[in-house]
This record gives sequence, C-alpha cells and structure tokens, in this order.
Amino acid sequence: MDKIAQASALPFRIYKNKLQILLITSRNGKRWIVPKGIIEPGDSDRYTALKETLEEAGVTGKILKKAIGVYSYEKWNSICDVKLYPLKVTDVYDKWDESHFRKRRWINAKRAIKKVEPKEVANLIKDFVKSMEIDLIEI
Repeated sequence: MDKIAQASALPFRIYKNKLQILLITSRNGKRWIVPKGIIEPGDSDRYTALKETLEEAGVTGKILKKAIGVYSYEKWNSICDVKLYPLKVTDVYDKWDESHFRKRRWINAKRAIKKVEPKEVANLIKDFVKSMEIDLIEI
C-alpha cells in the first residue's frame, strides 16, 4: 500500500482551570475526530495542521512544542501516517469553511479520550495530558 503523509492538530484550551479539547465531527457526522489533512507539496506539516484546523474546525492558534506523536489509518487504499501537533487555541470563528457539515465541541480531556476516533488518537491525548503535567483529569 502507498503511504500518505498527513498532519493534524489537537486544539485545546484551559477553561475554568480545566483542560478542554476541541473535537469535530467527521464529514458524515458519525464520528468525533481531530482536524487533519494531506501535506501538500511545498507545505510543512505544521502549516498543514494550522490550515486544516481553520478549515475544518474554525479555530486558529499556536502550535506548541514538537508533535505529540504519529498515528496511522487506512483510507483510499493507502496508509495515512498522521503527525499530531498540540494547538493552543487563541481565536474561535462563528463561521468557517466546513461549518455547514461539521459540528465542533469543547469537551474535557477525559471525555475526549473516550469519544475520539481512531483510538490511537486517544492514546496520544493521554500522552499530551501527561506531557503538559496538567493534573486536571484522572486517566
């Protein structure tokens, strides 16, 4: 199988002293996921993560540190390798490119770990929480 490089962001904020993660629905609205997309020629993985997050979730911010990790899934008869970056959200827009078919929801990290797909992303969220040394949830 061919490999496709993708980049993804884990949008987060601290709200009322609690870590919250922003999840979005998949195109068909059946799953909760993080924004992601193919890294186009000439684009960096960080740029792609920011661009896809604005298009799919309607938020912008600052990518922190290095990637949280990488997860893989099958699509288009290929293996997509996705690099996940933490994104501290600074701006939330009422309207965005994909708002007509995607929902977004701020939820606590513990709930995000249970809801997000694929499950490899849940493990990366756990790693992110630990790396932030935020003791706001019990994993």
